Amino acid sequence: MKKTAPLFLMIVLLLASAGCTFLKVSVTDEVQPLTEQVISGEGRDKILLLDLSGFISSQDRDPLLGGKKQPSLLARVREELDRAGTDHSVKAVVLRINSPGGGVTASDVLYHELKEFKRKTGAKVLAHIMDVGTSGAYYAALAADRITAQPTSVTGSIGVIMFRLDASGLMQKIGVQSIEISSGDRKGMGSPFRALAPEERAIFQNMIDTLDGRFVGLVAEERKLPVESVKKIADGRIFTSREAQDAGLIDGIGYLDDALEQARKLANIERASVVTYFRPGEYRANLYSLNLINIDLSALEAPGVHFLYAWWP
Repeated sequence: MKKTAPLFLMIVLLLASAGCTFLKVSVTDEVQPLTEQVISGEGRDKILLLDLSGFISSQDRDPLLGGKKQPSLLARVREELDRAGTDHSVKAVVLRINSPGGGVTASDVLYHELKEFKRKTGAKVLAHIMDVGTSGAYYAALAADRITAQPTSVTGSIGVIMFRLDASGLMQKIGVQSIEISSGDRKGMGSPFRALAPEERAIFQNMIDTLDGRFVGLVAEERKLPVESVKKIADGRIFTSREAQDAGLIDGIGYLDDALEQARKLANIERASVVTYFRPGEYRANLYSLNLINIDLSALEAPGVHFLYAWWP
């Protein structure tokens, strides 16, 4: 080994002095930039088909079958919107939604990003719900100019849920005790190692009511519905497409082709190419091709409590 190192160094120096070009070799898989692909239609104007699938989170997703981490849903959507925002040919975006929702903040940021994209570009946005578009996913869809759904879709679940693990019973069984030393009585509230005190439950309930009020207010504002009418249906229940349309939560029922046609009419263009963005290795053959969906709930493994705009049956 002692002789090998100087020999290797000598070879490197000789190659460098000879003017050789070294190629960059990465020992890890790098995330490749997005590439555009036309999947249907034709014309200079474009309609971007954008996936909003899986659990809405700001954390990178771990593939179920191994491999490199994937950017979070929030990061992916922002990246696609940024690219579409620099392409003046993109006249409309169709959100293809298949999500139960997710984190309160991530859902709100997604809504904000879509609103900002519309404001900056003037492009139209249509949200189309496939299997599921509930809670935080519906929250994000409120940014769209129109919301449609498949005949067999499930939507709604307007409300907030707090996710918290309680391991206190297990610890008692195995004889393990948690010792908490804090600067205040409420500093450790929500700890999984002890039961909630009634006062702590009241504090959490107040926070949940506040977050729920924001959701209800946004539905009333974007859907042009009376707040009291929204409150009556904002008890977390889910709706079929027909029930959602009757309640004023969506604008129409149809298929993905219908949604793309409506987007074309909203954008006031005669014909358009339907495009999608993908990375090398992702399969995008037609309107229904999408990335491997990872329902990655690893974010919920972190300590503390989690406030969710999510359908959590």
